Amino acid sequence: MVDIALKEILIQKVEQALDTIRPYLKTDGGDVKVLNITEEKVVELELLGACGSCPMSAMTFKGGIEQAIMRAVPEITGIVAVNLTPMDV
Repeated sequence: MVDIALKEILIQKVEQALDTIRPYLKTDGGDVKVLNITEEKVVELELLGACGSCPMSAMTFKGGIEQAIMRAVPEITGIVAVNLTPMDV
């Protein structure tokens, strides 16, 4: 079980990692929001603005968002974007 204090620390670390790529997302009218970190330490994200509907969002997710988080927060075991459509993935 991920305790509340650990979950908060992980969320802070994930937010810091996302802050390194947010300027690039915002340049194109998008952003990303942390929804949850599960018991298995999987980060659940929502792509916002243009990122939610962009045909390149899967590449942005895999090549930018996912890599930034995994590099900065090695405790995280996985990352999912809840609003990527199956054809995006």
